[in-house]
Amino acid sequence: MTKLIGRVLATEKSPTTMDEFNFWTNSDLKLHAFDIVKVEHIEKSYTFGVIENISHITDAQSFLTNFISSDFGDVNIDEPTLRVGMNYAKAKVSFNSRSLYTPVHNNAKVYLATPEEITMALGLDKIENPLVCGSLKMYEGTSEEVTLPVYLNSKFILGPEGAHLNISGISGLAAKTSYAMFLMKAIQDKYFNTGETDESVAFVIFNVKGKDLMAIDRPNDFSADGPGERERTLAEYKSLGLSTDPFNKVKYYIPYTSNSSAKQSTYLTKDEIDNYLKAVQLRKFKYIYSDDKENIEMMFADIDDPAQTMESIISKIIDKDDKDFGDLSTWNDFMDKVTENAQKGSAGAKGDISVLSWRKFKRVVRKAIQDDMFANAVNPSKAECRLADDLKHIHKNEVYVIDIAKLPEDKQAFVFGDVVRTIYNLKLGEYDGESEVKPPSRIIIFIDELNKYASKEIPKTSPILREILDVTERGRSLGVILFAAEQFRSSIHDRVTGNCSTHAYGRTNSIETSMRDYGSLPNTYKSMLMRLEQGDYLVQNPVFRSLLKINFPKPIYKQFK
Repeated sequence: MTKLIGRVLATEKSPTTMDEFNFWTNSDLKLHAFDIVKVEHIEKSYTFGVIENISHITDAQSFLTNFISSDFGDVNIDEPTLRVGMNYAKAKVSFNSRSLYTPVHNNAKVYLATPEEITMALGLDKIENPLVCGSLKMYEGTSEEVTLPVYLNSKFILGPEGAHLNISGISGLAAKTSYAMFLMKAIQDKYFNTGETDESVAFVIFNVKGKDLMAIDRPNDFSADGPGERERTLAEYKSLGLSTDPFNKVKYYIPYTSNSSAKQSTYLTKDEIDNYLKAVQLRKFKYIYSDDKENIEMMFADIDDPAQTMESIISKIIDKDDKDFGDLSTWNDFMDKVTENAQKGSAGAKGDISVLSWRKFKRVVRKAIQDDMFANAVNPSKAECRLADDLKHIHKNEVYVIDIAKLPEDKQAFVFGDVVRTIYNLKLGEYDGESEVKPPSRIIIFIDELNKYASKEIPKTSPILREILDVTERGRSLGVILFAAEQFRSSIHDRVTGNCSTHAYGRTNSIETSMRDYGSLPNTYKSMLMRLEQGDYLVQNPVFRSLLKINFPKPIYKQFK
């Protein structure tokens, strides 16, 4: 029998219910929110509860009673009358060993749970298609401390049962990218290293900050960490059943810039680029007018178009039979024709599209295509490519890292929109007739700073928002999975977060936790979100019987400081 720690409390004002109960315990006993306790119940069953809050009370009737008993507020004297005190904890019922969910009885014995009972109480003992998502600690700081790996059903994050992951938390301390990469590392291990399943998976990852994700196939040397950190981290990966190798089969894509350009489009150094080129791991992507003009609408993701005049112009441009734009072949020819339509006095040739609309269109497009990556041709012998062409040929276990960190926001949006559309169309089967097109059964797209593309303030006409909504609402059945991160979950479009089956909450602030998105969380958990340590997350998934506080190890791939 495990350690007896207290007894159930049931009073007139605070009865036990089918959903929750209170119990008293020793004031010096270390318990924490999310700890599991076991209660004796009828028919030799046990009810398990997750601690939500812990309070301390005494027999004093009021604050004034305590003040008076200290000689009317003398802080230097000990209390002459010893107050009887105790701790009592509020617990949420998570499970009963015989499915008897009647309220537990007053004075029933309350115990700490064994590791096996903890996994059973949380619903972790019978998880199919297990995918490790971190570890949890119970009774931390006591001699009974327990550390357990936490698994979720991969079909509830990769489909078909459920899909998509949303990670939120303030910048830096929440380590959102690190947690997403940890999960993708676990997924690649499951589908690549162990061969546990016939299904296949590939990854398309956007690098949006510095060089953060531009060496994920290189090992972390832990040079910035303290002594012994490398050994501790590797041991943690092994204890979770993961390999200690970084990512496999990685390719890097950077925006093309000419040798004469003074401004480079990546934070990689010339030596780093040369090393990747020698290893045949890096390609420089371009956009060609004849092939990519249909993506021009991505340049208007942040621009409100209530009258749909921009949409009318774009429809005209992509019409192959249009007399003005049908035969153009370069971006320069395209801009010349746009400029011509934006001149005063030529409204008659443009039908219902006004000169002012053409001028607005020209301002947006001219700014966007003044970049080397908008080119006239691709030279494969110089490691150049069209991004869409390479994405069509992504195969199982491959990881494509697309570097957009140094691009302005409008061009970041253009690249992101193009990639999401290409992957979605690939899984719809639009490229099935082309050679070497054999997409894996699942393709994960990871993007940080989702608020740039799917916030509540983004215009409803945004083509990128439309693509993201298609992925989150219909991507599960196609095998297109979105892993997304943002600082503030409350700013993200409700249909995006609503279609994510897995949610990870990192450290945030009180303003954020007061938002409607956090209304289902108990107040204790909201307070905990404001003091979570780096590497800690509250994770919500359909297979878990309650919200879990998990921890994950440091990245195993190269870190840039």
